[in-house]
Amino acid sequence: MLRRLAILLTLLVLGILFPGAALADDGPTAQSNATAIDTVWVLICAYLVFLMHAGFSLVEAGFTRAKNTVNIMMKNLLTLPLGVLLFFATGFGLAFGGDTGGFIGTSGFGLSNINDLDFGIPTMGFWFFQAVFCATAATIVSGAVAERIKFLAYILFTVIITAFTYPVVVHWVWSSDGWLFQKGFIDFAGSSVVHGVGGWSALIGAWLLGARIGKYGKNGEVRAIPGHNIALGTLGTLLLWLGWFGFNPGSTLSGTTADIAMIATTTMLAASAGTVGAMLVTWTRYGKPDLALTLNGALSGLVGVTAGCAAVSPVGAIVIGLISGVLLPLSVSFFDRVAKIDDPVGAISVHGVCGMFGTLAVGFFALDGGFFYGGGTALLAVQATGIVAILAWASIIGFAAFKIIGAAVGLRVSPEEEMEGLDIGEHGMEAYGDFMLRSSGAAGVVGLNHERTTAV
Repeated sequence: MLRRLAILLTLLVLGILFPGAALADDGPTAQSNATAIDTVWVLICAYLVFLMHAGFSLVEAGFTRAKNTVNIMMKNLLTLPLGVLLFFATGFGLAFGGDTGGFIGTSGFGLSNINDLDFGIPTMGFWFFQAVFCATAATIVSGAVAERIKFLAYILFTVIITAFTYPVVVHWVWSSDGWLFQKGFIDFAGSSVVHGVGGWSALIGAWLLGARIGKYGKNGEVRAIPGHNIALGTLGTLLLWLGWFGFNPGSTLSGTTADIAMIATTTMLAASAGTVGAMLVTWTRYGKPDLALTLNGALSGLVGVTAGCAAVSPVGAIVIGLISGVLLPLSVSFFDRVAKIDDPVGAISVHGVCGMFGTLAVGFFALDGGFFYGGGTALLAVQATGIVAILAWASIIGFAAFKIIGAAVGLRVSPEEEMEGLDIGEHGMEAYGDFMLRSSGAAGVVGLNHERTTAV
């Protein structure tokens, strides 16, 4: 009797405090359940994309020198919160706010006045997913400019790319008002929107900074500068691979669609083919299978299929991944030996070049409209237009930003600080304080006598 009385009193109190709940006579509906599942799915995928920042940190640290580890970790750490805060302040509005010209959003800043937006899930959940995407685009730049950029200069550039450069491209492609969206441009999860923006910005930064001390000899010959921990690089690559299953399938914004199984499959197949393709090229070219470039190959396959993961067949995904894996070491060699652009972790080749190829490949391999499936050249032309526009935008804004930052605070650390390591000069601490670090001088010699440029 006392127990029943307690229950009745509890219900009475709840009825007084929450009258709306007490009067409700309808329970969960099929639609509300679907929305709940979709929301949980998108948030889980966002958490996986968040985890990718651990992967970027480990890869970049592992494939650069020990004396710069703190600096690498600090850059990757700060990129995430800066990207999130700036995407909240300006980025989301520029990306998804309504407009009349298809170029840039004009509302939704600070997540204000967002009640009218309909993404199929709560707007806050959609914002969270997009915010971690934004930070991913920014952190790509970190590896390409590693071991010689000033920490302040990197932070200032991160502000620009996350607050302005990236959100504008998002609006073009992923907003229903965007001009590329209206043309039918397909970049499902961001081969160009995310990876292209990051990769081409990285190209401009690495070019303007110049090569690391000792990267090239007096006659222009390439000198290998090995990273200090290939194990960290491998672990980081596998974490990135795992995170990609949030990146691509999560872009459905729905956990109640069967498409997520197909997208996960195409993602896995492309990554696998890219890994094998890069390994075979390095084995044939250098006489031994190179782990560093093979790790690149896995990431190149992932980047390559990201645009078309929802539009191509499993066989198409394998072909895209395989070509990306083959293209990767050739691109690395080009930038190292021909262009003389020093990219310590291969970000330009993985994200810029393979992102460009993957976006164009949609025009060939898309089941609906692809050239190889009877679609003619219409989609191919749209894809090429988007690639050129995104490359030009990221490069122009990147050039202007780096130039202004260079004039204001300088881009590059002093030669003395570069030789000593950025950990001491920029942060006043070492990552391996209990170890005696052996200086490699200007450069090191490692295993194969070829470009030892590595993943991410």
